Amino acid sequence: MINKVPTSPFHGIFGRHRAYIIAEVAQSHEGSLGFAHSFIDAAAEAGADAIKFQTHIAAAESTLDEPFRVNFGSGDTTRYDYWRRMEFSREQWRELAAHARKRNLDFFSSAFSLEAVEMLAELNMPAWKIASGEVATPGLLERMAALNPMFLVSTGLSSWAEIDDTVTRLRNIGANFAIMQCTSRYPTQMSDVGLNVIDAIRGRFGCPAGLSDHSGTVFPSLAALARGADLLELHITLDRRMFGPDVPASLTVEELKLVTQARDAFAEMDANPVDKDAMARELASARKLFTKSVALARPLPAGAVLSADDLTFKKPGTGIPAARMAELIGRALARDVRPDRLLVWDDLRD
Repeated sequence: MINKVPTSPFHGIFGRHRAYIIAEVAQSHEGSLGFAHSFIDAAAEAGADAIKFQTHIAAAESTLDEPFRVNFGSGDTTRYDYWRRMEFSREQWRELAAHARKRNLDFFSSAFSLEAVEMLAELNMPAWKIASGEVATPGLLERMAALNPMFLVSTGLSSWAEIDDTVTRLRNIGANFAIMQCTSRYPTQMSDVGLNVIDAIRGRFGCPAGLSDHSGTVFPSLAALARGADLLELHITLDRRMFGPDVPASLTVEELKLVTQARDAFAEMDANPVDKDAMARELASARKLFTKSVALARPLPAGAVLSADDLTFKKPGTGIPAARMAELIGRALARDVRPDRLLVWDDLRD
């Protein structure tokens, strides 16, 4: 695999830094350039590393024969019409990419045709994100690799044999890649998330592995982070009341922020292994607050000879250590002692 010099947070995926989080807009902008820009600002404020769109050119990728994945009553007569409504011009894509860079976000957009590849090639994306339905498109991977040999590969529709074939093709063209477990159901049920596949991908291919999630909840992302996922791709919505087929499979901006905060917390914990002995020394003063010392179980007068039944253990740990209780048995009290204070050595006769 090609070793690249890190130039953005994306390349940290290949250096095993903190998990890389991509906010996936897909078609949630509903064809509105203004909404698309709003998603960029929201993703940046939530702490994502990247924003991702999808570049659809209806005439290059679809026909009137294509059925709706979800016919959600948009007013589009055909899915071809829907894709046309989702199109942005070359200049508009440039504006979106520039806006993302201004907000310190990596910019991605999935290409669904060779024409889309040529349009996106101008935007200097750090990698190509390729959907599982596109890996078999003749010439697509090869043309992408000629422009930039960095790939994020989704596996939502793929069998292991198909993933093996994709990896072989990527290696043959000298590409660097990360692979994401994905289940193409919208929303994905917890039983179909497939966290185990993340580990299997890493073991099978020796590459960065992550999760592209469509569950519409934070739980798969948090679980994937805890398992050491290298990257996450999460659909987002500005509000659950927004229109469109992807909303049920999306996180709100607030939920995305929770995931990025968890990512940062997990990374900090992983980067700072604890030496238990050193920590115990640091906590020596606090130890006295949480441990116990010897005290009386009941009031006793001066001259009383202590037995085990007369003694108990109470906080704080600033008195006679509990471990030395046996040394007190058979000793006589030098003064009257109440049970509401710790026993001290001066309370005992020589």
